[in-house]
Amino acid sequence: MSFSRFLRGCQVKSGFGALLLAAFFMAAPVAAQSVNPTAQSVKEEQLMQALKPGEQLSGRISIPDPKAASLIQSGREWRAFNQETLHALGTWTFLGMVALLIGFYLLRGKIRIDAGPSNQRILRFNMVERFAHWLSAVSFIILAITGANVTFGKLLLAPVMGPEAFAAWAQYAKYIHNYVGFAFMAGVLLVFLVWVKDNLPNAVDLRWFAAGGGLLSKGSHPPAKRFNGGQKIVFWSVVIGGFLLSLSGWFLLFPYSTTLADVQWHATIHGVTAYVMIALMLAHAYIGSIGMEGAFDAMGSGEVDLNWAKEHHSLWVEEEMKKGTLHPHAAGQPAE
Repeated sequence: MSFSRFLRGCQVKSGFGALLLAAFFMAAPVAAQSVNPTAQSVKEEQLMQALKPGEQLSGRISIPDPKAASLIQSGREWRAFNQETLHALGTWTFLGMVALLIGFYLLRGKIRIDAGPSNQRILRFNMVERFAHWLSAVSFIILAITGANVTFGKLLLAPVMGPEAFAAWAQYAKYIHNYVGFAFMAGVLLVFLVWVKDNLPNAVDLRWFAAGGGLLSKGSHPPAKRFNGGQKIVFWSVVIGGFLLSLSGWFLLFPYSTTLADVQWHATIHGVTAYVMIALMLAHAYIGSIGMEGAFDAMGSGEVDLNWAKEHHSLWVEEEMKKGTLHPHAAGQPAE
C-alpha cells in the first residue's frame, strides 16, 4: 500500500468520527431536556397547593371541546369530604336519630287514643293521595339503600360479600338508583300538588308547637287542621329536600352538561341532603307506625278512627262535618 492511499484512508475515518462526535453534542441538549425540563422550576406539591378549590390547570387545544384542555383538576378537598366528612355525617345522623327515637319510646311509650277506638271510621286520604305518598316513600327507601352503598358499601359490605359479589351488587345498585330517581321526582311533584294547599303555615301551628303537639303528655292534644305543625315540617322537608335531591341528582346523571367543579358541588349537596332527609324520614316513619296508635291507617286503608281524628285533627273534623263531605261510618262498612 502506498503512503498516499494510507493518508486518504485516515482522512475518511477521521471525517466520519468527527461527524459522529458532532451529532452526539447536538443531540445532548435535546436528550437532557426530554428528561424533565421543569424539575428545578416547578414542584408538583407547589403546583397542587397553588390550585385552589374549583380551579383547574388547562393547556391549549385545537379541538372544539373546551373540557379537553384540562390537565389537572382540583378535587382533594371534595375527595376528603366524601371519604371522611360524609361518612361521619351519615353515621351520626342515622345513629343519633335512632337513639333519640328509642329514648322517646322508653319515656313516652306508644301514643294511644285517649278515648279508646270508636266503632266509627272516616276517610282521611283518598287513593290519589295515598299513591303520591307511597310512590315517594318507597322510591326514597330504595334510593336511600342504594345511595348509602356508595358511602358505606366498601366499608361494611365488601368485607362480607367479597370483591366480586360486591362489585356486581354495586353495579346493579347504581342502575337501580339512577332509574328509581325518576320515580322519586314524580312522587315529590305529586305530593306537592295534592297537599300544598293544606300545608301553608298559620297561627294554629304556633299554638300546636307551644303545646308540644301533645306528644309529651297524655290527654293533651292541641287543636289542628288537616295537617298539624309537625306534619307541615315533614311536608316542606320532603318538598325542599326532594327538589335539592332531584336537581343535584339530575346533574350527576348528566355530568357532561356542566363543569367538573359543579358536579362535585352537586354531589356534596346530594349527599348531605340525603342523610338529613333519612334522619327526618326515620322520625316520620316511627310516628306513622309503632309510635302512634291508629296513625298508619291514614296511609294504609285511607280511613282513620273517628276518635283518633278528633284528638289529633279536631279542627279538620269540624270543618269537614260542616261542609258535609266527611261522613263517619261503622267499622267494617264502606264509607259513603
